[in-house]
Amino acid sequence: MNNISQLRNGLSVLLESEGDARFLLQKVCDYLHENIENCDWAGYYLVDPSRREDLFLGPYAGEPTEHTRIGFGEGICGQAAASGKTFVIADVRIESNYLSCNPRVRSEIVVPVFHDRVMIGEIDLDSNVRNGFSEDDRSLLEWLAGLTSELAEQVRKEASEN
Repeated sequence: MNNISQLRNGLSVLLESEGDARFLLQKVCDYLHENIENCDWAGYYLVDPSRREDLFLGPYAGEPTEHTRIGFGEGICGQAAASGKTFVIADVRIESNYLSCNPRVRSEIVVPVFHDRVMIGEIDLDSNVRNGFSEDDRSLLEWLAGLTSELAEQVRKEASEN
């Protein structure tokens, strides 16, 4: 399934279901991983409230990653965090600042998540194929970032309390 309206409808229905913020973001990651063509990993990185220049790994779907913390400016995720802009990378192998989570990954999209106009995290998708993400994927994820910003903020706050 890669029809953007079907994906939006499915995500909207999912986000209306019961559950706490972490559970719902996990369901979002699972949905993206299962329903976006070429998506081999989907996750949220969140800004650490106590170390504002660091991202920590939140809910995700796909193979585990060693990159559970990423500093602003490090890798594609860190660059997106530092700039507050979406990054769509067609071939990660030609990026000098790429942090490899998996040697099979060929492309990546990272979309910042804002809450009350403050960048609090990002949605990160990896693909094992070159040019794995389209403008439709970008549009969907930018829409989803707005839709899940409150949930992401709740997960971020809960993490800082533990």
